[in-house]
Amino acid sequence: MIHTPRAAAAPAVKASADPVRVMPLGDSITGSPGCWRAVLWNRLQSTGYTGVDFVGTLGPQGCGQEHDGDNEGHGGELVTNTADRNLLPARLAATRPDVVMMHFGTNDVWSNIPPDRILAAYTKLVEQMRASNPDMRVLVAQIIPMNPSTCAACAQRVVDLNARIPAWAGATSTSRSPVTVVDQWTGFSTATDTYDGVHPDASGDDRIAARWYPALAALLDEGVPGGPGDPGDPGDGEPACTATFRAVSSWQGGYQGEVTVTNTSSAPLSGWTVTVVPSGGARVTQVWNGTLTTASGTATVTNAAWNGALAPGASAGFGLIADGSDATGSPSATVGCTARAATS
Repeated sequence: MIHTPRAAAAPAVKASADPVRVMPLGDSITGSPGCWRAVLWNRLQSTGYTGVDFVGTLGPQGCGQEHDGDNEGHGGELVTNTADRNLLPARLAATRPDVVMMHFGTNDVWSNIPPDRILAAYTKLVEQMRASNPDMRVLVAQIIPMNPSTCAACAQRVVDLNARIPAWAGATSTSRSPVTVVDQWTGFSTATDTYDGVHPDASGDDRIAARWYPALAALLDEGVPGGPGDPGDPGDGEPACTATFRAVSSWQGGYQGEVTVTNTSSAPLSGWTVTVVPSGGARVTQVWNGTLTTASGTATVTNAAWNGALAPGASAGFGLIADGSDATGSPSATVGCTARAATS
C-alpha cells in the first residue's frame, strides 16, 4: 500500500539548514538516466520535504524536469563487483550520505550470479556504509522485475533473489543503523512499466518513486541522526552491537562456526540477540554459549546468563553447528545483532 503524507503537519526536515544527504545507489536503473529520482525529488519538494540533498559522484542525465540529479547509479555495474573491488568506500567518503537508497543486483541476476553471492555483497556494502557513518539508514529494494528477450531465466532469478532479501535485511538491521526493505517488485509490470523488459519507462519511473517515497519520508519524519529532526547524538549511550561470523571447520553436509558479538556503544549492555541466516540452504541446529530459536530459516540466538553483560568495546561469543546439503566448501552466514542496555 502506498501511503499519502499527512498534510496537517509540516515535516521537521523542512525548516532545517542542514539537509539530510541521500545517496541513490545502484546501476543503470538508478542512474542512466534514472528518472524516478526526478519524480521522487519533486514529490518530496511539493510535500514539504525541502531539506533533502541527493548526493553521489555522478550528476544528472536529463529527465526533462528540474531536480537534484546527484546519484551513484553506475550503468552496467554488478553489486558483486562493487563489493569485490571495494568501489563504495571512496564514493561514500566523497559524498557523506546519511541515507542510502539501494536498488542493486539486476546485472548480477542477468549474469546468473546466485543470491548467496549477491546478498554477501549487500552485507559488505552495508558494513562499508556503517564504517562511513555508524548511524547510516539503509533502504534496500526488492528489485523490479526483468524479462529481457535474451534471458528467459531472468524473471525467475529476480523472484529468487527478492524472496531472500527480507530475511537478509532482518539479520543485517541494527537499532542504530536500520535496514528497511522497499518492495519495488509487486505490481510492477515489465510489459507496461519498462521499454525493454528491464529499464523503466515513464510509468515505471512513477511506480518506483511512489514506492521509495513513504519509506524515505518515514525516515525524514523520525529524524535522521545528524540531520533535521535529530534530538541529539543517538550514539551516546544508545545500546549497539555488531556480530561477525567465522567458519571453524566443515564436512560433507555441515559445518561448525562461531559468532563474535562486540559492544560498539559507549554504554554497558545487559544482553544481546543475534540473528543468523546461513548461506546455501543450511540451517543452524545447535548452539553453545547461547539459546537458540529458529523460524523460516533464520536462527535467533540470545546470550547465556554469563556472557550477556558487555562493557563498551568488550566482546563475547557463541558456537554453532549448521546442517545442510549445500553447506560444504566455504561456509558463510549473514548475521545481525540487537543490544539491550544495562539498567541502573
